[in-house]
Amino acid sequence: MSLWPISELIRHAREHHYALGYFESWNLESLQGVLDAAELSGSPIIIGFNGEFLSAPNRRLRERIRCYAELGKAGAADASVPCGLIFNECPDDGWVRSAVLAGFNLVMPADATASYEDYRDRVAAITQFAHRNGVAVEAEIGHLPFGISDRKNGHSLTDPELAARFVAETEIDLLAVSVGNVHVLTRGEKDLDLQRLSEIGDRVKNPLVLHGGTGIKASSLREAIRLGVTKVNYGTYLKQRYLTALRSSLTADIENPHELLGMGGKYDVLIASRAAVRDAVLERIELLGCCGKAN
Repeated sequence: MSLWPISELIRHAREHHYALGYFESWNLESLQGVLDAAELSGSPIIIGFNGEFLSAPNRRLRERIRCYAELGKAGAADASVPCGLIFNECPDDGWVRSAVLAGFNLVMPADATASYEDYRDRVAAITQFAHRNGVAVEAEIGHLPFGISDRKNGHSLTDPELAARFVAETEIDLLAVSVGNVHVLTRGEKDLDLQRLSEIGDRVKNPLVLHGGTGIKASSLREAIRLGVTKVNYGTYLKQRYLTALRSSLTADIENPHELLGMGGKYDVLIASRAAVRDAVLERIELLGCCGKAN
């Protein structure tokens, strides 16, 4: 299949009362693992890459956004389930615009350091540009805390009235909210502020998004979907599982480097890491209610 319009994916999810999972990728193996799981479970899926990471000015080597776009589009074209493709959480507006032109069909400008007015104006401009090119836009009101000690930021819960104002002023398609969800929570799980989420849903009719899916308790997540959450993002636990599989594979005493890289057998680290991502996605995707909805 080719990429499905985000509007169609969202419409189907809302009509059938489930949430789309965005399971973030970072290379070919992780992308294939996500697609393997989506196909095995018969689930519509959002694939994509992290714009904050790829655009970071302190990267040792500059990334090529078109390579990631083409990789995502090729994965979607080969998949047997409907796919959307997001360039996620990027603070660099130039990169977001490049992602639109490169073929992502959902982009998310995000900048926790910006004032409300600055962020609103930038998002509104990007939304106009993206819509002219047939691309949907996700943005956020409120900022998530981080679950790791080496990265702290000022965080704030989403104000329902401000969220409604922001959506009206920017004309975005999806709104990400902060209701107790946490970025990069590597241990444990937390409940959501479901009362606040309900109040946001009463004022905002756009689809709502939860980032930090790794650390959300299953009971909270199910209720959040009932309250209007239509997309849930996962990333942290996928990389944790990927790295565990990679480290385990590299302990094998193998002399032939091709057995470890590329032959596809028992000791191939690429296969082990792909399978780890697949299995991790399968552990969580059923909670979203999307399994079997691709048929």
